[in-house]
Amino acid sequence: MKAVVCTRYGSPDFLHVREVRKPIPKGNEVLIKIHAATVTMGDCEIRRFHIPVLFWIILRAILGLTRPKPGIFGQEYAGEVEAIGNRVTRFKIGDTVFGPTTIRLGAHAQYLSIRESYPNLFRTEKMTYETAATITTGGVNALHFARKAKISPGEKVLINGAGGSIGTYAIQFAKAFGGVVTCVDSINKLPMLRELGADEVIDYSQRDFTKNGKKYDVIIDIVGTSPFSRCLKSLNRNGRYILGNPTLGGMLRGFFRSMIGSKKVISEFAGYDRKNFEFLRDQIEEHKLRAVIDKRFPLDQVADAHRYVEAGLKAGHVVITVDHGQ
Repeated sequence: MKAVVCTRYGSPDFLHVREVRKPIPKGNEVLIKIHAATVTMGDCEIRRFHIPVLFWIILRAILGLTRPKPGIFGQEYAGEVEAIGNRVTRFKIGDTVFGPTTIRLGAHAQYLSIRESYPNLFRTEKMTYETAATITTGGVNALHFARKAKISPGEKVLINGAGGSIGTYAIQFAKAFGGVVTCVDSINKLPMLRELGADEVIDYSQRDFTKNGKKYDVIIDIVGTSPFSRCLKSLNRNGRYILGNPTLGGMLRGFFRSMIGSKKVISEFAGYDRKNFEFLRDQIEEHKLRAVIDKRFPLDQVADAHRYVEAGLKAGHVVITVDHGQ
């Protein structure tokens, strides 16, 4: 099968399309014929190994000390079940599925073998493979952050880094919960953010939202660039500051500040709860939630997709389409 193999940590130039052995599912695994995957900023960070200190040693041991041990990156996929192990009970051949690869990665390939606990069913007549592939990172994390923020109708919500995979879903959840939403990102993404329902948009290169004198009930910082102290000052009493991409220092400061004041700093990560995946699937299939897909790249152009994402250009999701030929 074809797969994109990373031979060294660092540049996208180390990503190469190669023929590798097609996986054989173990007893509790399903073999998935992948039709779509994604490239996120997280994929780029793993490729460069630009990882927070808190997780550096653990992930280096898992992913490889001197070079990427799995070799094939990709954190989320959508496809169809081609074969099942002899202990699999949840799926049958032909089922359409999406889900996370977890720490094993491997979605940038024609096939993936993964434990049956991770894929989730969907119906192709109601949702495309490309849309399904965006749920695992963007959808799940956005839902998690919005729920942790406990947004009430009429509350003022600011989302920093609103134009990416997580942010484009987070806007929709914040609006669905009744929030009055301000979105911060680069100028090229602002029209799209308005289309998604943003009540106000801010070009971060022109205005600093922590210096505009406005107060918010919730600040969700997805990209991890907002100044910690000034964000706390920009919150109303009992406000919530969600650290979507926290550093170790930010987590420690947040824990301390949450203990001594009315404002709460939250840096809890999203988990792989199947109920959340099913909820997101249903919301999309019922047209209550939409995926924003910026660009599509074929599997043999994954390196170009990495360059595009790393440049901060993407608005929403970048999807990898996987062709299996005839």
